[in-house]
Amino acid sequence: MNNIKMEVRYYTQSGNTKKIADTIAEALDLKAFSIKTPINKKVDLLFLGASVYWGGINKNMKEFIDNMSAENIGRVAIFSTSAMKENAYTEIKKRIEKRGIKVEERDYYCKGSFKIFNKNKPDIEDLQRAANFAKSFL
Repeated sequence: MNNIKMEVRYYTQSGNTKKIADTIAEALDLKAFSIKTPINKKVDLLFLGASVYWGGINKNMKEFIDNMSAENIGRVAIFSTSAMKENAYTEIKKRIEKRGIKVEERDYYCKGSFKIFNKNKPDIEDLQRAANFAKSFL
């Protein structure tokens, strides 16, 4: 039996990152919550999902990260989606590490649909890879 205390949080505008968050949570027998739900207890591993836009991560995600507590969060595994911009792992990692929180070297990224781009993404294969990513931490 795994005794690692885990949580899943995400920010999304289009729903792509929520799909990945829900898949990760389901793979770990958890529930995913938006970043509007604070983390008020000790968590060994936080799966944190960000939607990536032209300017990087959303200001709401930046605020969530800037309010994260190293007392409550042991380490973070990052996942993200975007239609155009590549993965924001480095941007998110630097911001989290400034809080004194360890960030996993492995992350999960996939394209997300937006208007005419990446239709039907994330797809079933993306979701399966997300589930495998989550299970790799068990």
